[in-house]
Amino acid sequence: MKNKYGQVNRRVIEELTAIVGSSNIITDADNMADYSRDESPHAESRFPEVVVKPEDTESVAKILTLASKNKIPVTPRGAGTGLSGGCIPIYGGILLSLEKMNRIIEIDGENFTAVAEPGVSLADLCGEVESRGLYYPLYPGEMTATIGGNVATNAGGMNAVKYGVTRNNVLGLEAVLPSGEIIKTGGEYVKSSTGYDLTQLIAGSEGTLGIITRVILKLTTRPAKREVLFAPFGSLQDAIDTVPEILRLKMVPTGLEFMERRIIEIVEDYLEKEIPYPRFDAFLMLIMDGDSEDEIHDYFAEVEEICRRHGAEEALAPGSERAKRRLLDAREKFYHAIKRYAPMDLIDAVVPRREIPAFVRQVKEISAKHGVPVIVYGHAGDGNVHLHPLCVDMSREEWDKKLPLVLEDIYTAGVSLGGAISGEHGIGIDKKPYLPIQVDRPLLELMKKIKQAFDPDNILNPGKIFDV
Repeated sequence: MKNKYGQVNRRVIEELTAIVGSSNIITDADNMADYSRDESPHAESRFPEVVVKPEDTESVAKILTLASKNKIPVTPRGAGTGLSGGCIPIYGGILLSLEKMNRIIEIDGENFTAVAEPGVSLADLCGEVESRGLYYPLYPGEMTATIGGNVATNAGGMNAVKYGVTRNNVLGLEAVLPSGEIIKTGGEYVKSSTGYDLTQLIAGSEGTLGIITRVILKLTTRPAKREVLFAPFGSLQDAIDTVPEILRLKMVPTGLEFMERRIIEIVEDYLEKEIPYPRFDAFLMLIMDGDSEDEIHDYFAEVEEICRRHGAEEALAPGSERAKRRLLDAREKFYHAIKRYAPMDLIDAVVPRREIPAFVRQVKEISAKHGVPVIVYGHAGDGNVHLHPLCVDMSREEWDKKLPLVLEDIYTAGVSLGGAISGEHGIGIDKKPYLPIQVDRPLLELMKKIKQAFDPDNILNPGKIFDV
């Protein structure tokens, strides 16, 4: 496909410089290295021909008009924290970094909304919102990620049980189409029955339909208290069996995580700290927001009773903020701990909650069949299972041969149980070969027609999700 695209020549560089200024252009390879990949565990670096950093929507529109005229591929990028290769410029061209579009436009305490540019980090947004006594509840696990990237991938995270994923908290968007046209969808309201919901179509589209330049987010009130409950079990089956009963209680937990002993051992080594209950094989960690400690502790008493009925000896609610932070910090560091432990891949499959034990059993069988160890943990409350095939006790060459077979078998198992191949990280490059396992031909062709309607020349983030 490379030869179908126009090149970034001197004239194009001059026109881009006229749009954004010389200080917002990078053309030398040394300074483009940071823009050549994301945080995918084994993504290959691919360099753009130029990095451009617009500061406003009008500049983005001019860049895309220029790119469309010259048939130059454009790859949008936020903070580069993605885990599926979604912002890697595989066809060179223009890398459009949104890092300088980092302004919080408005926080409206009456409408409970925030309007932000795509380059605003999650940490900055949450800090500013909370300083106004409000709360943006999404927590994908990486606070340096940008709002635009979160929306583009429909990021999830540990708070999804109560608050949903990113698209559940997006009320409207401003976006620039590949033609350079600017569109606005949705608004600062919570209901609309007016035409197609393009806000929700663009959210999760991984930068393939338009470049998001402004986001309207739904806010809520900040919870008075957050507490954590940690319960050990003799088996993963026992742990997962408690989940439906917990979710039937009157109060809804903010997050509900499951994990096996192996990941606990890895993160203990990484943090050089011991996690409670070393002799157990599986654990649940429940995160709860509430109006008071008493309210949460009454709820925890009900949860502990359920856990005991399913084999837990007890459930620990840390008594200090330090101990609570220690547990949450351990969960947040899982990915980084495994990444340091061994070469690995990352799967974020999702299945119906009731199918988590069956899925994990099948994963263990697949692991044994191919001789590739797989670490398992995830979001028990929404069925999102994180899996890490590891390269241990074998050569990298052997692992590279086995890995595609392991991935295909795992994705097939998840889909057979009514699941999907990605719960929150997106398809990007990494999962593209496996998309047909889940998406049949008529649906895939419909997706391609939607892509062609938005982007007839296939210049916007080409090569991601599927090939056109």
